[in-house]
Amino acid sequence: MTVEQVYDGVFSVDLSGDNDKSVNNSAENNTNQKEIETLLNRLHLQYKHDQKLSPEDFLGIRPLLKESHEISEGDLAHAFLQRLMMLDYRARYILIKQDKADVSYSQSVSVLDGDDTDDNDLDDLFSTTEDFLESKLSHVHPLDVQMAIFHCSDNFLKQNMITKLSQCQYALPLLIPNPVTINDVECPLWALRQVKKTWKISEISANSKKITMRSMPICQAETHMIAFFRLGPLSLSKSQLMNALINERHDIFFHRNCPGSTKSRHLIDGLTEIAWYCPAGKPNDSFTDCIAFCNLHGDALLIEKQREILMKESSVNVVLVPTLKKSHESTKKIISVLYKFSKPLIILVADNNHGAIQKKDRKYIMGLKDRSQSDVSAELKQVIEKVLSGLKASFKLQSMDCGVSGIRVDDGDTVYKKGKSAAMKIVDLVRNRDISANKDHYLPCQGSFWHDWCVKKRELYHLKGDRIENDKTVINKELLKIREAQCKVSHSKLINLFTESLSDLESKERKYFLKWTQLLMDGLFMDEPSLILQNYDKMWCEVLDLKKKGKSDMLTEKQTELEQISEKLQCATFGLEQIFREMGQIYEAHEATKTQTSKIKWSEYPKLAADLIISGHPVELMDGDAGHVPLSWISSLLGAVIEKLGDKKVFVLSVLGAQSSGKSTMLNVMFGLQFAVSAGRCTKGAYMQLVQVSEEVKNDFKFDYFLVIDTEGLHALELAGKTSLHHDNELATFVVGLGNMTLINIFGENPAEMQDVLQIVVQAFMRMKKVKLSPSCMFVHQNVTDIAAVEKNMDGKRRLQEKLDQMTNLAAQEEECNFECFCDVIAFDVKQDAKYITQLWEGSPPMAPPNPGYSESIQELKNTILSKASQSDGITLSNFRSKVYDLWMALMNEHFVFSFRNTAEIAVYRKLEVQYGNWTWELRNNMLTVENQLYTEIENGDCIKVDDERLLKDLNKTYNKIKDDMASHFDDKKNKEILVQWQGRFENKIKDFHKEMIDNVKRKMNEVLQQKMACRKYDEKKTEFSNQLLQKSKELAEQLREKGNSSNQECKRQFDDFWHCWVKKLTADVQPIEDINLEKDQTKILEDKGFDLKMINERREKGEYKNISRVGNYTSYTHKFFNTFAWSLEHEEQQMIRLLIKDVENQSDVAIRKKPVATSGYNSVYLNEVASNVHQTLKNCQPNKKWTFKKEFTVDLLLHVFDITERWISESHKQFQMNNDAHTYLNSKKRESYNIFKSFYDRNSSIVVFGEIICEKLKVSIEKAVCNLTRIALAEELRCTTPAFNGNRSKLEKYVLKSLAEKENFDDFVTYIQDPRKFVEAFIEETVNSQMLRENKALNILKKKFEDTFKFVSQALFDATTEVTTQKGDIVIWGEKFFGLLKDKLILDNLSCESFTDIGDLDFLKQKIDEGLDSMKKKMSQLSVKQIKEFRLSPGKILINQLCDCCWEKCPFCSAVCICTIKDHAKDNDHSAQFHRSQAVNGVHFRSTVELSVDFCTTKVVSDGSFYPDSTSEVPHPYKKYRTAGARFATWDITPDNSKLKYWTWFLCQFKKKLEEHYKLKFEGRGEIPQEWRKHTKEEAIKSLDEMYKE
Repeated sequence: MTVEQVYDGVFSVDLSGDNDKSVNNSAENNTNQKEIETLLNRLHLQYKHDQKLSPEDFLGIRPLLKESHEISEGDLAHAFLQRLMMLDYRARYILIKQDKADVSYSQSVSVLDGDDTDDNDLDDLFSTTEDFLESKLSHVHPLDVQMAIFHCSDNFLKQNMITKLSQCQYALPLLIPNPVTINDVECPLWALRQVKKTWKISEISANSKKITMRSMPICQAETHMIAFFRLGPLSLSKSQLMNALINERHDIFFHRNCPGSTKSRHLIDGLTEIAWYCPAGKPNDSFTDCIAFCNLHGDALLIEKQREILMKESSVNVVLVPTLKKSHESTKKIISVLYKFSKPLIILVADNNHGAIQKKDRKYIMGLKDRSQSDVSAELKQVIEKVLSGLKASFKLQSMDCGVSGIRVDDGDTVYKKGKSAAMKIVDLVRNRDISANKDHYLPCQGSFWHDWCVKKRELYHLKGDRIENDKTVINKELLKIREAQCKVSHSKLINLFTESLSDLESKERKYFLKWTQLLMDGLFMDEPSLILQNYDKMWCEVLDLKKKGKSDMLTEKQTELEQISEKLQCATFGLEQIFREMGQIYEAHEATKTQTSKIKWSEYPKLAADLIISGHPVELMDGDAGHVPLSWISSLLGAVIEKLGDKKVFVLSVLGAQSSGKSTMLNVMFGLQFAVSAGRCTKGAYMQLVQVSEEVKNDFKFDYFLVIDTEGLHALELAGKTSLHHDNELATFVVGLGNMTLINIFGENPAEMQDVLQIVVQAFMRMKKVKLSPSCMFVHQNVTDIAAVEKNMDGKRRLQEKLDQMTNLAAQEEECNFECFCDVIAFDVKQDAKYITQLWEGSPPMAPPNPGYSESIQELKNTILSKASQSDGITLSNFRSKVYDLWMALMNEHFVFSFRNTAEIAVYRKLEVQYGNWTWELRNNMLTVENQLYTEIENGDCIKVDDERLLKDLNKTYNKIKDDMASHFDDKKNKEILVQWQGRFENKIKDFHKEMIDNVKRKMNEVLQQKMACRKYDEKKTEFSNQLLQKSKELAEQLREKGNSSNQECKRQFDDFWHCWVKKLTADVQPIEDINLEKDQTKILEDKGFDLKMINERREKGEYKNISRVGNYTSYTHKFFNTFAWSLEHEEQQMIRLLIKDVENQSDVAIRKKPVATSGYNSVYLNEVASNVHQTLKNCQPNKKWTFKKEFTVDLLLHVFDITERWISESHKQFQMNNDAHTYLNSKKRESYNIFKSFYDRNSSIVVFGEIICEKLKVSIEKAVCNLTRIALAEELRCTTPAFNGNRSKLEKYVLKSLAEKENFDDFVTYIQDPRKFVEAFIEETVNSQMLRENKALNILKKKFEDTFKFVSQALFDATTEVTTQKGDIVIWGEKFFGLLKDKLILDNLSCESFTDIGDLDFLKQKIDEGLDSMKKKMSQLSVKQIKEFRLSPGKILINQLCDCCWEKCPFCSAVCICTIKDHAKDNDHSAQFHRSQAVNGVHFRSTVELSVDFCTTKVVSDGSFYPDSTSEVPHPYKKYRTAGARFATWDITPDNSKLKYWTWFLCQFKKKLEEHYKLKFEGRGEIPQEWRKHTKEEAIKSLDEMYKE
């Protein structure tokens, strides 16, 4: 009989004799539908049959799992899925609480209500029980729960479910009847495609045993398939018998004797499940090869379609029948066909007790009655092995796609086909090539190019020799060449197809595309990796044996072989991971070379990858093959994620542990992730995956996502013999630094292995402590045998604590720090932060199910992690991106702690500095207003004392507002965890600044008061003079008028004559204050110090003293002892002289400003004292015994000091003259007196004259007041609107450098380099002046203040006139009232009304004054903003006080200025510069040569070079330990930075000759400027400032 004939016979078996077969299909379908609806309602899945469940509904951070006894029937589906996802195979056996009276539970005892008196009515008793039980709904069958969820799930959740069921060693659904129509059958082939199985086949030859390992997607495996089905009802469990064949200890197939089983079932009959037996290559294997077992649930007599499919596809059919004696007719027909068919048949008869009997070839009958299950299964195994012997495996799961009719396959829909079609295009490209050839052809950028680039990149941070910058330029060129080469080969057809599919496909289609690509790639390249892994395992075992035996020579050889196998394994890996890596390399190459091409849209790659990580795909963070982080790619990828999601907060959970310790499995089980888990090396490098916090628990956390980082194992065997320890330390430091929490995974309890891991981990945490990062950690002991033993656990924790403390001591010695125990390094409680987890498998793989205790332990660990995470603020994605960059850049250098730069923290700190500037400006602005008011009051005589109480009252409102603003700023949710470290410090800074402002105002105003008191008698005299001058002017006018009309010239002559007589008479008893001759005094002082007059005059005429602080080389100012050859001072000596000059300048300036010149006048003793101090300082300064200063230096230095103090002395003495010299005062009043005289002479009335006098005085007062008000308002306006002024110190520096480059004035550069503060102050003044002249804002402010002040005066005039007129007062009362109202805002000279008592018409007086004010307005409208500078404090000076009140320390190597906005910050924060510069800028040269050093100190500090800390040093000090070279080095944080600011390289090339002339040194030999620098243009230099000094 042919196969076709047999199949036809089977298909045409007539079962019409079964009378029950004539049931109406429609009615049956309706009944089924109602039952299904009831089931779904009970499971709360009624809305999910159409609106499918997805993985997103169950993955992520969700509410904690409930205890079994707390789960209601409505929660059963979710509880089942959650436990299944955590690999808890007890998900099938969940107990539920009895919350419904009409539901019976097999786990509980039913209690019937009855009448206790009716004891004899047994019929009633039995009928009541039956009725009661029939009326009760049975609880839901566990397989009904599973299949109900399966039917309500989308295809990706189905795939996840089947994968997890397979990992739990459960049978998987193969043929699924439609729950409503019954007759329609589906094969979930798509869902099954992800299942992978691994097994070992042992082949025994004459003298050896060969074991072959197979690992592949089970869909592609060609195996035997044994089909089990029953014909008719049986008291025995078919599924239980199958379990005994496959795994006696685990119920792979659910059967009637399993907990929770019930007769009531709705989705099981007709369900066909499949499971595979996978041998371990051991003698006790049940079968020698992989075999599929299929189980048809229900009576096969009634389930025709599934029965026929199984009979057709199987290798062996096993039929269970109740009996063969009186079999049902249909049963006989089916068995008859099978018996005639050539396929092996085994008939198990329930009412027969004989053993297996072979009826004919491969046809067996075997009895089951009165036989133990173990006997039956043992004999059945033998029979199966016998009938399979010689048969070719013929069952292949994926053949169900097209080879089986009558069923629907779930991957046949359009959306699947689109994804598969796109994936097939990629797979077709690589199908017929060797793996390594495929990688070279289609993924060229990540091969040797990328590896070479990584090697070269590391060389940049380990430079040696004296020509570091030249070497670096060469390496950078090579790096660029590699990137250019990558660009040339980046047009891979595979990558183009892949990225086009990602871009063009819809979201759901894209998911299928990615999954299909992964599945097809895994299937395509499964054989070669499997063979390599087998060799790897074998070699690994050999290495472990040699380690135990201590055979070092052989061990090295075997480790080398293991390394070679590992490299082969890397080459044999080809999948999504490598494709994404290629995308990253293409992006980095094009981004580095700025190449634009229409062939590939590389700039879109980060967005494509961002979509994937958002959707839950893991993304490679560190390339494990190259051991490098592609920073540009990762940064752009995370930037794209931020662009799509916003700058969300994440809690970063990283994991560290030994190789193959179960890290990835733990994370996958804990969070339902997709980190790769397979034989051999599970993970290489580091991967990250986003896990969303669900809406249900969002309020419990302060962040939106978990970002989980999985890493490769520490102490990897294939790295032995290389740089294993360095690699492990690097990886550990990286992931510990990234994590808010790090799980330290320890496998087993091997003390030696534990010690290796702990030493690496402790050192990583110690580094975090030193760079002020504070991650937390938990230790996880996996594969612990007895985690329930409390005493053992406590003893284990004690030993862990001791070991951690021991490792801390060892690591502290290596890291050169003082830590005694692990708790000194990190907050750690061994009782809470050490967890024990049982072994993963319950038995031996590959057939062992996962241990339920494992998932329980993982759940407890997860709960602890979530509890700790709920207390964390997390970190923003942008800060995480910065931290990735910072940590990796620091790790590239040899000294991590010195190299680490926390970019995110620095950015937050810079913003805080801007806010600090705003807060201090508010206080300063308020102080200026208060100071202005107090000055007015003092000058008007209304204030005789300035105390703290008054100032606190005036300033406290602003101060309290600022405190509130500070509190709000530090409570900012986004950066609160970073800001908190500075909160107390900045609160104290503002408090100190507030006090400083109060003290300054108090000091200044008390000085004004002292001057006022000192001039009181003189002021009284001036009032007397004013009255006399007024009276005399009036009398002279009357006298001349009586003589007749005189010409204006005659009047002027007469007035001049009388004026001379009046002044002479008034000052008869007053000596004039003479002008001072500072040059004469300076010369005399120098002569007294022993210097020749001729030399003094010569040095003064040359004028070199004016630039003594800017001299490039001071050798000409020195004399060397016992020298007959040309020589030059060393750089350290030059710096010492510059510091000396700077100190002398500062000391002299401070000393002279303390002198009371403004109140008591100048005295030559002041200058003599300053000169003596300078002379003594020089005597005390004995540089060394090799050279000394020439006399010319001392003279020039003294002349320089005199020069810088001269202006202040002159101005102060002039002020003293103005305030105390009667002659000066009277001369200032001459024009005013003449005007009064002329007005009287012209017969003007007293009202007109008095009005003119008042207007004249008002003009001066208004002008002063307006200018003082304008200077404050203008300073505020300029600070807010001028870019250079409205940020922090760093921003100001950027605009200063821009200005220097635009002007290209070398002298300005020299000033900036030698005295940056002086230049910045000049820059601020220049910018303010140009803004005042160029912008209308200054003029508008000036006009506004004029208008406000005139309004104020007009209102005061109106109020005074109205009030006095109403009260019928006289001119004296009017004057007191009017001037009293003006005193609040104007400073007024004393004006007596006694000479104008004849004025009676106050309204007319008001009219005249109004007319004068109108005239004054017109004239003052022409007032220039230049005049603002003539008053007390110019806007420029105000801004200088604000912006220059910061740190001005200079880098000890290159003189770059510290950019910290806060002065005196060094005790809290180290000095730092935004970007350092070439040392040649500062004149640094190689000792005893004229060769300038062009190296950047940021390069030097990680090189093997050395330097001389000072001029007396004879032994060079290593750059790497520069902080230990002395006090001025210890407080500087010089972070290694491989990026170069083109600004300073352009400067060196632009001013090469002038720098050589200035320093009298050469750019030659080791100091030759790299050729690459000569290409940098001015435009690039300025642009680099914008790039580097980002706002």
